[in-house]
This record gives sequence, C-alpha cells and structure tokens, in this order.
Amino acid sequence: MSRKLSDNIRENSEIFTNKLRLGKSFDIVKRDICICKRNAFMLFVDGFMKDEISEKLMEFFFNVDDPALLSDADTFASSCVPYVEVTTENDVDKLTTQMLSGALILYIDGFEKCIAIDLRTYPQREISEPDRDKVFRGSHDGFVEILIFNTALLRRRIRDPKLTVQYHQVGTRSKTDIAVVFMDGKADNKLVEKITDKINSATIEALTMNQESLAEVLAPRRWYNPFPKFKYSERPDTAAAQILEGDIIILVDNAPSAMIIPATVFDIMEEANDYYLPPVTGTYLRLTRFLVTFLTTFLTPTWVLLLKNPGWIPEWLGFITVDDPVNIPIFLQLLILEIAIDGLKLASLNTPSMLTTSLSMVGAIIVGDFAVEAGWFSAQSLLYMALVATANYAQPGFELGYALKFMRMILLILVGLFSFTGFILGLAFIFITLICNKTMSGHCYLYPLIPFNLKDFKTKVLRMRINS
Repeated sequence: MSRKLSDNIRENSEIFTNKLRLGKSFDIVKRDICICKRNAFMLFVDGFMKDEISEKLMEFFFNVDDPALLSDADTFASSCVPYVEVTTENDVDKLTTQMLSGALILYIDGFEKCIAIDLRTYPQREISEPDRDKVFRGSHDGFVEILIFNTALLRRRIRDPKLTVQYHQVGTRSKTDIAVVFMDGKADNKLVEKITDKINSATIEALTMNQESLAEVLAPRRWYNPFPKFKYSERPDTAAAQILEGDIIILVDNAPSAMIIPATVFDIMEEANDYYLPPVTGTYLRLTRFLVTFLTTFLTPTWVLLLKNPGWIPEWLGFITVDDPVNIPIFLQLLILEIAIDGLKLASLNTPSMLTTSLSMVGAIIVGDFAVEAGWFSAQSLLYMALVATANYAQPGFELGYALKFMRMILLILVGLFSFTGFILGLAFIFITLICNKTMSGHCYLYPLIPFNLKDFKTKVLRMRINS
C-alpha cells in the first residue's frame, strides 16, 4: 500500500529524505524556503531544471503576502503558481516518480499535498550521435562534457530512487568532479567501497589526461599489461543498461564518455547494436565480431608461419605463397606496415578536414602502389594488412584493439625469428597476459570462459532475449 503525506513538514521532509536517500546522490537537491512566513521545501533533480523559469517562480513565491492563499495545496497551485503544467498529489510513490522524471516538487507546511511543477528539460548533445558508438537503430544521443548533464541522461532512463550518484573530487589543484553511479542493492558493495576509497585517497595534483589519469589511479599496478580494465562508452543507453545489470559507472567532468566497471574481454566486445536488433540478428553480429577479431589477431602471423613452412600449405591454398622476389623479410614488411598504418592515422588526425579524404587516398593507394613497384613490400603483405586495419574497426573497444595489435606484433616477431616454436611461445604469451589481467573486482579477464560458467558464457556469446 502506497504511503500518503501528512500535514506536517518535518514528517514529510523525513519521508522524502528516506525515500530519495538525500545526501547520497548529489544531483537530487532539497531547497528549504519560506513562503508568506510559512516553511516550505522544494525537491528537484539538478540538470533537469529550466533555470530562468525556476528563478521567476521563486521570485513570485517570495512575493506572496496573503495567508488566505495558503489554505490548501489546490488553492495555492491555482492562484500562486504561474505555470501551465501544475498538479497536486499526496501519493509519495507518484511524487517520487514525477520528481525523478524532472518535475519540481513543492511542499508547504500544513498542506496535505505536494505541488508538482513540470519544469523539466533534458540535456541534448549538439552532435546527435558519438562517432565511435553508432547504431543501426535506437537512440542517437550521447554523453557530453558536462557532468551534471551526463547524470541527467542516466536519470532520464532509470527513474528509480535506488540509482545512486556519488559525488567526489580528485586533484589537489584541479579538483575534478567525478560521479560514481550504481544501482543500490544490485552493485557489488565491496567493489563500490574499493573504488570510492581509491578515489578519495588519490594524492595527485590533477587528472591531466582526464579518464586515463583516473584509470591509472584506480589500477596502478601492472601498467605494462595493455589489455584494458575498463569499458568506455559514449552512449547513455549502454551505460544505463550496464547499471541495471549491476555494474558501476564512473563519469568524469569534461569527458564525454563513461567508464564501466568491472569489464572482461567479453564485456568490452559487446555493442549496442547487439540489443537494438532481434536476437538472431544480434547473435550473428556478435559472432561475426568475435570471428573478425580472432582473424585480425592471427591472420598475418599464421600467414608468415605458413610461408616459413611451405610444405604445410595445402594445394587449394597455394595462392597465398609469394612468387615475387622478397627484398625485405615478410614479417619485417608486416611490422613496418603496422607502424605505417598508425602513422597514417596520426597524420589524418592533424590533417585539415577538407584534405583528409584526398591525402588518405594518396597515402594508402599511391604510396602503397609505388612501394610494391620499388620492391619494398609484396602485394600480399599490403593486402593482408589492409584487411587487418579495416577489420580492426569491427569491435568497438579502441583500447582493446591496440592491445590485440601489440599481441599480433609480438607474435609476428616470434614467428619470424623462431617459426613454429615462436608461434607456440607467442600463443602462450598472449594467454598468460590475458590470464594475469584481472578485472577491478578480482575476477579472471576471460570469465565466463575461464573459469567456465555455461550460463554466463551463453549470455556473452549469444544474444539472448532481453526479458528472458
């Protein structure tokens, strides 16, 4: 049975304090005021308010001087609230839902109802969709660089008072605002305490590199392991979905993305498109992403291994051999191309936008063609590296892509130097690197594959029904 309001301001203030867990989420604001010598308070979510209109309303409230207008909530709402969308309500649950949806809740001592004023405004990004996290279908909004707007984007999707937004500051000089967002009762309390303790105990001057600086504060050890411990997303719908699953979100002021904790390699490879399409299509896309990621990691090292052992090449794969004279060892060609591709990426970042397309064509086609004619590279090397470079964009994790790139380069070097023995050593090195990289919660990075959990493994590999 839903709880009703009383006519006592202290009792009602306590009801809302307990219901909304005031003081634990910094974006839920309670403002005490006085209207015609009678105590009152307002409740609202910071980031949903229209500041200009709320200021005019406050000015109007302070000018009310007729006690007869404060006989009851309905009279006050009809006579003293100069706004169109105004309702009165005494049901605590309904009022809580309205407030979390963006309405301003006003209570005046002696009233048996609250006045709900719909002043909501939802923040929108000027650029409708993040460049990295695009979807075929679904919402096209994205996080922005303002922390309070980002928390409002999450509140818009999760209208539950158990959604907790803890406020922190990091940096003795920068005092960067940070929000730790989680669902109370679903998130791991020990992990929440661990993260907040590390944030509060950080003794750095500033988060100079924003989220990366914070990531190094939270996970300072084993910095040499390139596999990321966090999943990054610029999509509020993705972050909200992870919160509802019990994960923890960290938002940093001036960063248009969310850090998702904990994250295994399977979590990082998930994408919003998997869930905006039917289960069969989502499963196909996910399996395709896994396959393409596997091929980009092992395609070129396996090719070099087969070239070093031509007797292993079956007749139907004879076309992969290199017939032209090789002036530079194949594995060195591939390593040079790995670095050259990153060089082209860096050059494109600093190229004026109007010239990016044309200069990319010059770098990729003309320079590549002359490199083959000059005998620097074989045509097959350019082909395989072009496939790898393009396929790298099939998985959304930018940091994971570079981690796999480093593994591929190490494997290439070992295969080039030691052939099959080097290939086995490289596989062992990759496996050990993955196993040694624990998540923030202390679990194996390859979970639910290692240790194996069939139920969780199915949900990570197959796109299951959302409501199943």
